[in-house]
Amino acid sequence: MATVAQWIEGARPRTLPNAIAPVLVGTGAAAALGAFDPVRAALALVVALALIVGVNFANDYSDGVRGTDDDRVGPLRLVGSGAAEPKQVRTAAFACFGLSAVAGLALVALSGVWWMLAVGAVCIAAAWFYTGGKRPYGYAGLGEVAVFICFGLVAVLGTLYVQAGEFSGYGIGSAVAVGCFSAAVLVANNLRDIPTDRESGKRTLAVLIGEQDTRNLYLALIVVPFVISCVGAFRNGLLLLGLLALPLLIVSARKMVTGAKGKALIPVLRDTGLAMLAWSVLTAAALVLGGTGT
Repeated sequence: MATVAQWIEGARPRTLPNAIAPVLVGTGAAAALGAFDPVRAALALVVALALIVGVNFANDYSDGVRGTDDDRVGPLRLVGSGAAEPKQVRTAAFACFGLSAVAGLALVALSGVWWMLAVGAVCIAAAWFYTGGKRPYGYAGLGEVAVFICFGLVAVLGTLYVQAGEFSGYGIGSAVAVGCFSAAVLVANNLRDIPTDRESGKRTLAVLIGEQDTRNLYLALIVVPFVISCVGAFRNGLLLLGLLALPLLIVSARKMVTGAKGKALIPVLRDTGLAMLAWSVLTAAALVLGGTGT
């Protein structure tokens, strides 16, 4: 049986910034409208955290039973390594999805935004069918699009809407920025796995467009949030604080430019996630301190 440490590693804690960042910046956007609600923000965080851990276990299960993880370069996979039975990992995934659904239901009941139940259901389905089912869309080059939508647009704007009851320009800009960061994390992950994914028949976007274009895509994605910070600064100069996260990406950008491969790319995932979290904290602070606005 897998140890507690192996289960924690299998949950992939380094991906948690992808869940925390959108809730932080979405709450900052709500505070800018004078609508911060700590209970709803906390529930949104539970939804996001449970969903991302669930999708990590779901990917572990689905890739493991397909044999995609038999020769893995990255962190431990529970099924692929044989540390846990596939049914156990699948149950863990469903338990996380269930927790996300319960927290989401409570959030919708508090906010009265009942149409968001449908949005939540779509996100849970997207989490499972990323690598699950007969035709997983993650095997067809659509993973980055789903991450951009679910952990960018939906997570940020959903957090904003359940607190403020409206969207804002700050919220939309922040949603695009966080979506780009989240997609960049997946791009780096899939770049690392090109050799094994190609061999196993997993047609990720990186496999489809090739190594060099994948590197260029990563660089383009990490630039977008800082451009948004500069544009937003015309209305709220404090948004330039987001630029302080830029140094966290210098090493990652250098690795992309110099052609780092395999295990050398693992720190890129970590640093991109940390940069996303730092940008979100700084941007949320700027929105809170900058006063109300749309």
